[in-house]
Amino acid sequence: MIRQGVSLGLSAALTRATAGALRAKAPGGRERWERKNYAGRTVELYAGPASALAVAVGAGRVSPAAGVAVAVAGICGAYDDIAGADDARRGFRAHLRALRDGEVTSGAVKLFGISAAGLVAGAFLKERPLDKLLAGVVIAGAAHFVNLVDVRPGRAAAAVLALGAPGLFRAGAGAGAGAGIAATAMGAAAAVLPDDLGERAMIGDTGAHALGAALGAAVVAGWGSPRSSGAESGGGRVGLVAYAAAVVAAAVYGDKVSETVRVLGGT
Repeated sequence: MIRQGVSLGLSAALTRATAGALRAKAPGGRERWERKNYAGRTVELYAGPASALAVAVGAGRVSPAAGVAVAVAGICGAYDDIAGADDARRGFRAHLRALRDGEVTSGAVKLFGISAAGLVAGAFLKERPLDKLLAGVVIAGAAHFVNLVDVRPGRAAAAVLALGAPGLFRAGAGAGAGAGIAATAMGAAAAVLPDDLGERAMIGDTGAHALGAALGAAVVAGWGSPRSSGAESGGGRVGLVAYAAAVVAAAVYGDKVSETVRVLGGT
């Protein structure tokens, strides 16, 4: 637990320091770093890239593949935060319909970019082909899930803290790596939570996708070692199947909710 505590603390400190540095410099002007939230209040966006950077660095210290997946998820989220800021379309189906009509939306870039990053990371983190695929689904699906719950102040960060905590206490092969990545995600989430809850900041797609990808990577790394076999591999696969099914179900449900909101004229 000492290592996890150190990882959590370092991630929180790096998140706060990066957010402070961005706030002081405000690259591109302060208006670029401000958004209206659901209640019409002006909030800052510094917490998103700050948490994404911290969790990518922390996850990368444990597993370079996980760090890259988290970084790509954050970059894709940032692209959507900027390019898709005025796009009212929500959900996979809306962006896939646009792609079918020849329009590449920021949401489509995010969908395929994060999925590819998850699959590549899964290929490095697991040995057997099916496990590689399941790992990719878990990483990309977790990234999407955390973004889905980011609909009100503090919900995404709180979800990361709640879902990451059990990973700190797992035992068995690979548990140390999984715990380290989970602690990194929790540290960044804890750092941004007060300002997020206070409606002074939001993490946006940048932070939500990065934190979610880290949670998924923690799950993948925590379920058995990459080259485990026999009973260990079977147990790990059962866990991966369960998590993959859960994130896919969440994505389908969230897509239906987004479609309903769109039809009713909401945002």
